[in-house]
Amino acid sequence: MFSRLREDIRSVFTRDPAARSVWEILTCYPGIHALFLHRIAHWLWSCRLRWLGRFVSHWARFLTGIEIHPGATIGRRFFIDHGMGVVIGETAVIGDDVTLYHSVTLGGTSWAKGRRHPTLGDGVVVGAGAKVLGPITVGAGAKVGSNAVVVKDVPQGATAVGNPARVIDGEEAHQREAKAGTMGFSAYALGQGVDDPVARAIHGLLDHAVETDRRLALLLERLERLGVDIDDELATADRFNPNYLSKIVD
Repeated sequence: MFSRLREDIRSVFTRDPAARSVWEILTCYPGIHALFLHRIAHWLWSCRLRWLGRFVSHWARFLTGIEIHPGATIGRRFFIDHGMGVVIGETAVIGDDVTLYHSVTLGGTSWAKGRRHPTLGDGVVVGAGAKVLGPITVGAGAKVGSNAVVVKDVPQGATAVGNPARVIDGEEAHQREAKAGTMGFSAYALGQGVDDPVARAIHGLLDHAVETDRRLALLLERLERLGVDIDDELATADRFNPNYLSKIVD
């Protein structure tokens, strides 16, 4: 158990730039506290000490604001960022290297016995406020946007956004995501609601940046085919002259 704890602490450093020390993580990160107590509760649950397991998970919720049923199965290097309001149901299965933000629900849609909660593959990221409901599967490496409501399977590596969630897996979406990453943030974490004008504006700017990069790359390729030494021309050109690019072409 303590080897797992050391592994969990290392995973916090890799996924949270605000983490400064091991002591800070041990004392001030409710996600770590909830995960440690869940492992105890899950062990008790597995030993058929069901009431005692539920009691430990109840106290974990009281202390951290994170509710994890002792029957839930959680893999290695699981990270809950902030954590308040996270709910994970009894038959949920979570793979390795999964990240959840605050107010995420991994819930059920039926009172029937048996599997009724989601399965998250390795490396899944679920944004703040998202609801993943029912016995569905979110494939490895997939992302669920903030405030999304997911009730259908999400393919491996895809991004699901909106309410009800839709899967974004086109080339344009992947280019937008890559561009967002180079600018210092990931677009899925902004809550990509189709009705959010701010999100639409940001997506428009990202799409424009992607198209501008494509056109510049094409222009530079054509100039190189014409024998123009781009690096030399840019080094000697007057960049404050709005007509310097046309001079290079001439």
